[in-house]
Formats: sequence, C-alpha cells, structure tokens
Amino acid sequence: MSHSEDPVVVIGDGPVGQTAALLLARWGLPVVVVDARPVRDMVGSKAICQQRDVLDVWDSLGGAGAQIAREGVTWTRATTFHQDHELFTLEFQDPGQSPFPPFVNISQCRTEEILDEKIETNPRIDVRWGHRATGIAQNDSGAVVTCVTESGEVRIAASYVIACTGARSDRLRAELGLTFEGSTFGDQFLICDIRTDLPGWGQERRFYFDPPWNPGRQVLIHPCPDSTFRIDWQVPETFDLAEAERSGSLDARIRQIIGDREYEVMWSSVYRFHSRVVNRMRVGRVLLAGDSAHLVSPFGARGLNSGVQDAENAAWKIAFVLHGWAPESLLDSYHDERHAAALENIDVTTATMNFLVPHTAAEQDHRRRVLEAARHDPMSRAEVDSGRLAEPFWYSDSPLTTPSVDRPASGRPPRGTTPPCAPGVLIPDHKVYDSVDGRPDRLRRRLRDGMTLLCGTAVDVGQVRDVVAAAGSAHVYVSGVDELDDDLGRALGLGADEVWLVRPDAHIAACLASADAADVLAAVHRTLGSTANALS
Repeated sequence: MSHSEDPVVVIGDGPVGQTAALLLARWGLPVVVVDARPVRDMVGSKAICQQRDVLDVWDSLGGAGAQIAREGVTWTRATTFHQDHELFTLEFQDPGQSPFPPFVNISQCRTEEILDEKIETNPRIDVRWGHRATGIAQNDSGAVVTCVTESGEVRIAASYVIACTGARSDRLRAELGLTFEGSTFGDQFLICDIRTDLPGWGQERRFYFDPPWNPGRQVLIHPCPDSTFRIDWQVPETFDLAEAERSGSLDARIRQIIGDREYEVMWSSVYRFHSRVVNRMRVGRVLLAGDSAHLVSPFGARGLNSGVQDAENAAWKIAFVLHGWAPESLLDSYHDERHAAALENIDVTTATMNFLVPHTAAEQDHRRRVLEAARHDPMSRAEVDSGRLAEPFWYSDSPLTTPSVDRPASGRPPRGTTPPCAPGVLIPDHKVYDSVDGRPDRLRRRLRDGMTLLCGTAVDVGQVRDVVAAAGSAHVYVSGVDELDDDLGRALGLGADEVWLVRPDAHIAACLASADAADVLAAVHRTLGSTANALS
C-alpha cells in the first residue's frame, strides 16, 4: 500500500477532523481519530452555514454532501438592512452545473451526525473517544501521539498527524513552537436558536445595521431546518446572558424581532471572536487544520468552510506522499496554500469588522454616510460590507501552479461571483457520462480520483496517454473533454488544442496551450511538488 504501515492520526473529531479522516480513508489509508471528549456533545447550532464547494467535498464521502443539502435549509439570497430600511439583496450565481445550492444552513451537530454515519461504516477509520492528546514526538520516519485516557497513558504511532483541535489549542501550538498572532474583538455576540413561525423569512439571510432593537450594533438572522432561526446579536462586552434570561430582557430582544408570536429557545450562548493565524501550518509531520490554525470573525461563514478545505488539501497530499506518488516536499505546499487562504480570510473578515465597528470618528461618519446613501444610490451599496460570504481560495500563486500567459490570474473576483477558468481556480462542475456504461456522473466527482489531464477536442488523447504511461504514473488520468460530454469543452472554455491539468481537489493546476510532452510532464512534476521526474 504505502511505505509506512502506521496510520495517519487525526486529533479532534469535529467536522474538520471527520472530513480529514474520511478523505484519508478514501485514499486507502488507515486512520486513527482521537478526541478528548468521552462522547460527542450534541448541543447548539454552532457553525451552520455550509458553502456549495464544501458540500461537494462531503459528497465525495459516500454522498454526505447530498444528504446535508437535502436536510438543510437552502438560501440563495442575502438581504441587508440599515435601521428600518432594506438596502439591497444579493442573489448568488450558479457556476457550472453543480447539484448543490450556494449555501445550506444546518446545525453543526447534524452535520457531525451525518459524517459519523459514514465513519462508522468505514473499516479504515478507528475513532477513540476519551483520548486527550498531550504530546507529539516526531522524527524522520514517523510520529508518536501520546494520549491520556481513563485507563492510563496511550502512545499511538503515526505516519503523519493532522491536528484539528479547535480554537483552544494553545498547548499544542506552544509544543510545536508556533505563534498565534492576531487580535480579539471587544464586543460579545449573543446567539439564540429559536423555533417559531416567521413567514417569508425561511429562504434568506438577513443582516441588520443599527436596527432600532439593537441600536449602534448589528444583528444577523439565518433560517435553519424545522422552523428554527439562528439569531446573532452584537452585544456589549458587559452583557450577561444569565441576567438577561432572569430579567426577561432576552425575551424582549427576541420579541423585538419576531413580534408577539410563540417561540421556543432551543439553545443560547455568548462568545467573543478572535482574528488569528499560526505562523506555520506544517511542522514536520504535523499539519494543523481548521480553528487550531486560524480564527476569523463570524461574518462570512469562513470558519468551518475553510477548515474543510484545509482537510481536503492535507489529505490528498499526505496520500500522494504515502503511496509513493510524490516526494515529501509536496507537503510544504500545504502551508503555502492554506496559510495564504487563512490570510485572505482574515483580510476579508477584518475589512468587514472595520466597517461594522469603525475605530475613529472619521470612520464612523464615513460608515453612516455610506449606509444612508445606500438607500437610494447603487454605487454606495457596493461600499456596504455586511460580510463577504465563504468562497474557495484560488491557488493562483501556489508553487504547484503553472502560470499561463494566455490565462492570467484575475485575483479575487467581485463579491458573489467566481473567476473565469485559469490556473489555480476551482473548476466548475458539469455533467459528464461514464465512458463504459454511459451513466450520468459529475465532473468533480470524477476528478477527485487522482490528477487528471483534460484534453481539448483537437488533442491526440492517445498520444498524451502514452506520454503519461511512459512516465509510469498510474494516478494521472487522461480524458478528452468530448469523451466526458459533448458540451464540456465549450462550457469550461477549454480550447481545442489545450490540455488542462486538474488536481485531486478539483483545482486547475495548469492550462497548457498544447499537448507538448515536455510541457505536460513539467506541469505534472510541478504539481507533485518536485522539479525532478517524480513520476518514475
């Protein structure tokens, strides 16, 4: 199987850790998941907003994404208000032919249950609750994770470790010699999951600047399954939830939004958010993912979604190294790519928070003027920042990406849009057909089985296959676009003479102008993290 028989150890059995474990097992690797908790705690909505491309990742895990989409609440628009005035509504585009909506709201607890169901039927995954990881020793050949259990200390040999230990990972970060620079926001956020009937509110996200019922601060409302709504209030640093429940002021807050109708509080909590990132996301054989590596503001739904993208990035690279398909240097790109993604998320969410909570009198005056003008001026509406919602990170500047003069990176696209196909961009989904029996399939599902060379209609596909076969690469697949679907090349904008290299996470690694053998192999070698002939 691989050059190491030791499992990959995943520390933390939340959604990011679950995703990492399932993806590693999908690549044929044994996995041990450890978690300090005795059992899963099924409390509260927590991270509710799952983005389309994350659902797509989960769907590669036995259809989990489709199940989450079916059970969750689909919303395709986000409406922003200032005081009592509606400013604008964003309608989200549908790139490609994805079967998934732009966003689905479902409680984190239910997402975890669905992923647990997939894990329980996977013989490659061993989940160990009540195992609190206290140390990681590593050398050139592997690592050992030390855990404290009720029965005493346990040591688990590992080929690699993915740490998905959440925000409270100070001890782990210190042991690995990492810094966690950033800032903490002063105000708190009050969350309430309430079950009630709000006609017309079930299909959109609502954001309120300075509403009369939370003056000077913001409120965010998300629809959830079973007539439940998640409400986030920005509240003062001194806010006391227990006192609000005792005095009746929490009930008053809720009724200011929903009016005189029956409701039930399903869960409530108070949190303070941080904006931080570690200085390195790979330390030897340990890769950090999710909140253990980066924390961002809640506006934009970029926490869990980016953590899942961390997990996918780590899983395929570890699998390629352990199967002997790529040199270990490929893992250096995990930090390069996902640290850059974390910095972008911090940049985006910091811009949002600077608009939500201006720091100076001049900034406060600017925000007031923008919000008032946005009631009637479309140009001013573009300046209103109520959170740029989660989107994938585009690896245009990755060391694994082959630049293209004909298809230059376009940078971060306008809010609510996706960039055109180019090196580094996540390829749009599209219907395709099985070459053997003609059954319908999806492009991204096919692409996640390995690296894929997509050839334009004028390319000699057999010749490209011969080049790849001569290099001894069983994990690089070659397909002509017309073999998959007659309309695929046009839909993607893939030129007749072009060859595109697509990574196992469906990001385009190269857009080559021709099928020149040297260029094809150079692009493959680069995407494997090596300039040498790593295929042989």
